[in-house]
Amino acid sequence: MKHITTYITAAGWRALCVLMLLTLSGLASAAVPAYRTVPLQAFPGEQISNLSSLDTSKPVYIKMWATWCQPCMQQMPHFQKLYQQFGDKVNFVAVNIDINEAPQDIQQVVSKFGLTMPVWRDVEGKLAVQLGLVGTPFSVLLNTAGEQVYSTHESDQALDGFLARLAQGQQLPPASSEALTAAAQQQRLKPFLTGEHLLFISATWCDWYLKESRPAMSAQCQQAQQQLNTLAAKLPKARWTGIVNHLWTDDKALAEFNALYKMQVPFQIDHNGVLFQHFNVRQIPVLLKVSNGKVLQEITDFSNPAQVLSQLAQGAKG
Repeated sequence: MKHITTYITAAGWRALCVLMLLTLSGLASAAVPAYRTVPLQAFPGEQISNLSSLDTSKPVYIKMWATWCQPCMQQMPHFQKLYQQFGDKVNFVAVNIDINEAPQDIQQVVSKFGLTMPVWRDVEGKLAVQLGLVGTPFSVLLNTAGEQVYSTHESDQALDGFLARLAQGQQLPPASSEALTAAAQQQRLKPFLTGEHLLFISATWCDWYLKESRPAMSAQCQQAQQQLNTLAAKLPKARWTGIVNHLWTDDKALAEFNALYKMQVPFQIDHNGVLFQHFNVRQIPVLLKVSNGKVLQEITDFSNPAQVLSQLAQGAKG
């Protein structure tokens, strides 16, 4: 080693050190979970942040929810109680999934339950995909290494136990999740990235589940779904695809949905929310005119079928 080092100049050593630092920096960046850099909008306001802004010396509790989700509302008192108990040792974040939401509805929930933890909105739906969201309410616990160690739809003693252990400083091992790899996500998107498509996007439950909590949304879902066959018949050469949100939905629910509305358009479940995230669907029902993966038209008003057809004939989305 002595003979080798005599041939390395001081400048060479500096260059080697810089290279090593860059390499180590790159490895550290690669180790950061993708969900920690997903853009989230702080509520109220429009300031964009992400999970990496939290105190990395503490574990994290993420609760994903919606204002129209009845079980979410039932769990909110317990969520606030847990924050009061463990908020000094654990980062708490209430993440609204931002589908069919309005700021005033979110504020009403915050005020009603006296939520004092940070409230963020998943405005692009990316966090839901990264964490493998399959239904709300959804609680996710991360250890200080940023690894997902526990997830559940319940708000019970099991959740309390895992949270208490993290608060005590236990570095719990990572658990498996429902999240898709980037390659799997790309495979789901592939059929819609070339050519022109008409994508009708809704949910198997939006007509009945929202009937009491959001009657206007429920009526809009029912109206759009009842008119879809007629719209598709007017444009028989178009490539129509029906897509339903994956939350609380399985093959049986989709079969019942197809039978109820006698759907002539082929439907599929948006497993893991990949299409919702890629096309930034924040409101349902919606009809998207897509060309080579780019949204040209976005239609949410189905009250006048003739107007819908006219919109589809227009140019690119403004």
